[in-house]
Amino acid sequence: MKRASPEQQIQRAVFQHLKHRSAPGVFAFHVPNGGYRKPKEAAILKGLGVVAGVPDVMCIFAGHVYALELKAEGGRPSEKQLLAVDNIRNAGGFACVCEGLDRALKTLETWGILRGQAA
Repeated sequence: MKRASPEQQIQRAVFQHLKHRSAPGVFAFHVPNGGYRKPKEAAILKGLGVVAGVPDVMCIFAGHVYALELKAEGGRPSEKQLLAVDNIRNAGGFACVCEGLDRALKTLETWGILRGQAA
């Protein structure tokens, strides 16, 4: 069995915090865009609206969209990920790249999506 990548571990932890510490009314989800696709399947998905680089964590809260692109310590976002973050910001949403779990949680707390400190 393949071990989870550091970014997957961070994402699982973020969603555990969202499950237990979200402010009332937060809708959080992940868009499963990643992974290899055969060219025909990729073309179909693109035609259906799949966008490369969509951030790992998407939240809707109080009429606003929030997005986190998660990276392990030392990880760097791709050009498509940076473009997606910029596009969300330009559309009026809040988006950023977070390196490490602590940064991701602090960002969600600052945005008011997570309540209180981690237990």
